[in-house]
Amino acid sequence: MTNTSNRIDAAFARRAQAGGAALVPYIAAGDPSPAATVPLMHELVRAGADIIELGVPFSDPMADGPVIQRAAERAIAQGVGLVRVLELVAEFRRDDAVTPVVLMGYANPIERMGQQAFAQRAAQAGVDGVLVVDYPPEEVDAFAADLGQAGICPIFLLAPTSTEARIRSVARVARGYVYYVSLKGVTGAASLNTDDVARRLELIRRHVGIPVGVGFGIRDADSAARVARHADAVVIGTKLIQTIEEAVADAAPDQQTQAAVAAAGQWLRTIRAALDQTQRHDAAA
Repeated sequence: MTNTSNRIDAAFARRAQAGGAALVPYIAAGDPSPAATVPLMHELVRAGADIIELGVPFSDPMADGPVIQRAAERAIAQGVGLVRVLELVAEFRRDDAVTPVVLMGYANPIERMGQQAFAQRAAQAGVDGVLVVDYPPEEVDAFAADLGQAGICPIFLLAPTSTEARIRSVARVARGYVYYVSLKGVTGAASLNTDDVARRLELIRRHVGIPVGVGFGIRDADSAARVARHADAVVIGTKLIQTIEEAVADAAPDQQTQAAVAAAGQWLRTIRAALDQTQRHDAAA
């Protein structure tokens, strides 16, 4: 099977050559509607996304703040589950064979489908990476092997509270990139301390040899630029989903997809511009 994870490696290589940090926007699949998801994904690419993180709706999230929870609830109400998410990725792939797509979600839907079956179906759809919030790195060897055989990167979270032992565990199995959660708490929480982020990234890079993206607490061009001075990638979701949510609320029913796409693209371009103007201090080799 083709090693689709090369799309992630290639995306970071392109961004490193261009300078600046990679931009990784997160949206919830199926929100504001299933019909809007693929147009939104394409618009995010046009607006400067290097990688797209696509949330798999789940009824009982543990890391998502209220904005992303509402997005998941809207998607679930419209019948969007893991199978539909994979169909949406396959639809996106018909017109974009380059941009990496990473699924982010929770273990329950994967367990229901079966880990091997999921890995195979995700690869067929064109998924490049999978981040499962509640799969600890110490217990995923079989799943990571299934993903590796399918050419998909297992991606893991690290947090301010992660010990060096946990960082080493993640380094052992992670591929593609590692996602550093810059705050204690849930997505969209309080403002972040860039100096703390820089110190933690220095520690993480002692053990992790792949790119490190930073997310949580990044809400605007200024916070994105401050993080981009130190990170290989900036991951941003809550504010993007909130922007989409507000645009849809103000639009007529038959104009909601267009409103969501236009608002998302316009906002993400401000983040891309900020990253492009930011000199990185300590990018990974």
